[in-house]
This record gives sequence, structure tokens and C-alpha cells, in this order.
Amino acid sequence: MTPMTSPSHEFTTRPVRTLPAQTAQAERPLVDHLVLERLREELEDDRGYTRVFVADFVRCLPGRIERLRHALTTGDWAGSFDTVLSLKTSSQMVGAEQLASLAADLEAELRSDATTANLPDALPQLAAAFLAPILRCSTRTRDSLASRYPVPFRR
Repeated sequence: MTPMTSPSHEFTTRPVRTLPAQTAQAERPLVDHLVLERLREELEDDRGYTRVFVADFVRCLPGRIERLRHALTTGDWAGSFDTVLSLKTSSQMVGAEQLASLAADLEAELRSDATTANLPDALPQLAAAFLAPILRCSTRTRDSLASRYPVPFRR
């Protein structure tokens, strides 16, 4: 075999899928306040449980995002997966539709064969693609929730 016809031994990776189109994200409400209204009705909430629930979500949000950042940037697939599931589920529970959607997209990437086949390269790529949009969305989500559900006074 000549050098021109010999097989290539270079390893190539499939690029990590990027974030969904902004139009797809824009179709979802930032926060679906009906989710919390239904919760309030189900709890017959006259004692402010919904506000406490929202306040706990807002309080925990920076920690969840920091744990996600740390797990992705240190190559911790299990930690990334656990944290993104926590972010997705808690976002869904308060009606944070766009944040839950971003977390679901990241979860799908973490589950993909391309990611699991090449964790050392894939996780930093996912961090680069997802962390800034998640952080921006979490800030907007926090502001939206805080404007409608002011943080209750705690002793």
C-alpha cells in the first residue's frame, strides 16, 4: 500500500449537537405561572406554601448550576447527569419551561452515544455549549418568579 491508499488511523469525533434554535426556545414561556397556580389550588394554599416552594427553588438554583458547571468541566458524567436531572425536574415543578427545556436538551446530550463514547472531549464541549445559556435563562427565570412570588419573610 502506498501512503495515499493506506487507511487513516486518525480518531474523529462527531461534534456535540448545539443548543436548539432560539425560535424553539422562544415558543415556550419563560415561566408558565399556571403550573404554580394549580399547585396553589391543590394545596388550598392560604398559608403561603407556594411562595416558600418558589423561594426554595430560587435559593437552590445557583448551587444547582454551580454543581452542573463543576461536574461538566471536571469530566464527571454521573455528577453532570444527576445535577441536570435535578435542574430539569425542579424547573418543571415551578413551571420554568425554558430552563427545563435547556436541561432536557443537555440531558439528551449526556445520554447520547457520542457523549458516552468520548467523555473527556464531550463534557467540556457540552459545558461550552450549555452553561452560558442556562445561566442566562436561570437569571431571567429567577427574576420572573420573584416578581410574581416575592420571597416570604424568614425568621
